[in-house]
Amino acid sequence: MDIGTAKPDRETLTRFPHHLIDLITPEERYSAARFRSDALRVMAEITARSRVPLLVGGTMLYFKALIEGLADLPEADPELRAAIDAQATERGWPALHAELARGDPDTAARLAPTDSQRIQRALEVLRLTGRPLSSFLQRQEAPALPYRLLTIALVAPQRQRLHERIAERFHAMLAAGLVGEVEALRARYRLSGELPSMRCVGYRQVWEMLEGRLPRGELAERGIFATRQFAKRQLTWLRALREAGTIDLESALAEPAAAARIELAIAAHLEHTLRQNE
Repeated sequence: MDIGTAKPDRETLTRFPHHLIDLITPEERYSAARFRSDALRVMAEITARSRVPLLVGGTMLYFKALIEGLADLPEADPELRAAIDAQATERGWPALHAELARGDPDTAARLAPTDSQRIQRALEVLRLTGRPLSSFLQRQEAPALPYRLLTIALVAPQRQRLHERIAERFHAMLAAGLVGEVEALRARYRLSGELPSMRCVGYRQVWEMLEGRLPRGELAERGIFATRQFAKRQLTWLRALREAGTIDLESALAEPAAAARIELAIAAHLEHTLRQNE
């Protein structure tokens, strides 16, 4: 899944080694909990080489999971998930959302009736344990992260410009062969529209088009709209990180001085950390 995820190209990966890329196939499921475990392992390997780990991109949920930890939830049950998916196909996700509201009203209240992935997980936990997901989250304790973090956010200050950049990016992915990529994935793997990989923004819209549920002429419009909604959610997560230093994205792209500001912030952070460790 290269194009729709904006994965760094081979030249970039050769110049700047990345970790946690190409870990699983599109048939598999990943999680924030597994990410935290994988990230901490790789970060320890990097610091053991006297290097500084850089956590770049990704979703804010995963970043929050790394910083704060996650509740100790039961393992996923593939058979139960398949049964929930079958019920959703027969009854629709809004009906399962209503069922969730009866057993776990707190969780249901913060989920949209069409949020299939989270409804599925909440129902799975409820049926496996007889306890609402919200009760696990309330008991969550944040384990200490053995790092001092410097958080820098590149943010488009104007919503209109952000929307323009999102549209440019989605059209660029289509031009680069996003539809062909999904067709090749469908031919190579046993995929369904309910897998997390095919529910990702961009992939989901292409899948619906290939299944005949979305006219090809509406693909770009629907993909851009979904990306804008996703960006809005990420900004909401970002605003909750009060320690994040924000830099104007447009200035960072246009002005060499912006890169120098980031370098100065990193240098000051490292100096402060060294003083604290003395």
